[in-house]
Amino acid sequence: MLLTIVLLIGALAGFIAFNASKNMEVMNRTLDSGMKTLSEYAEVTPVDAGEFSEIKMYGLMKFKVSQYDVRDVGNLLVMTVNMGFMQMVSYVITPYDKNMPLMSMDFMYILGNRKAYVEFYDLVSDRNSDEYVDVLASIKEFEKKYSSLEDIETAPAWYDELMTVVLHKAGKRADDEKIEEMFCDAVRCYMEKANELGELSEEEKAEKLALTQEYSDNLISKGGVSTDVFKKALGEEKTKEFFDKVFFGTERRK
Repeated sequence: MLLTIVLLIGALAGFIAFNASKNMEVMNRTLDSGMKTLSEYAEVTPVDAGEFSEIKMYGLMKFKVSQYDVRDVGNLLVMTVNMGFMQMVSYVITPYDKNMPLMSMDFMYILGNRKAYVEFYDLVSDRNSDEYVDVLASIKEFEKKYSSLEDIETAPAWYDELMTVVLHKAGKRADDEKIEEMFCDAVRCYMEKANELGELSEEEKAEKLALTQEYSDNLISKGGVSTDVFKKALGEEKTKEFFDKVFFGTERRK
């Protein structure tokens, strides 16, 4: 009986390790494709994330964190983690120089299942301006292209009111190419509109920074799915430091 249990545990561990290896390969390929797409539209310069380059939690989670400056747009955070049964990449563009929404993407690989979250946060002073309405119209066209993927229901959150366009999709291993296309297409759509816009004035940049800082601070005080994980592991003060310095990069813009 004991031998059977040991064999089952070994088989399970092997199964998880095999899937993790395959998923990491797919995730890294998708991320590389997204970064290549981004570099076609703007100069992307690495920023030293310092102590936050690697964040360890609970002994099981080790987040690898990279930060970049996207010229004439803003801050880019790239974060990956391999937890064995799940692999995930987070990709967040926080704009400061253009009148664009914040774009947050989380792509998860859970054994043979896939989850893709692409969210656009309206951190702008006027959502109803002609310029911004045109930006959202283009993003909505991008959204329609992936209507064939299964929708995922998510729990209500305080920040839902900040999102006009949201994609929460599910897939299988067979959808990997489609999901990679979705990742790159989101970057392409976003950057095409960003490059069409003029640079904000210094006053407008200060207002956009204030809106972004308010959103970041509210995540700390009101919570969020991923924010709560960081707060529990790092503490509220350290999480705020991570958000300000790296995740959204507000500190570098002050």
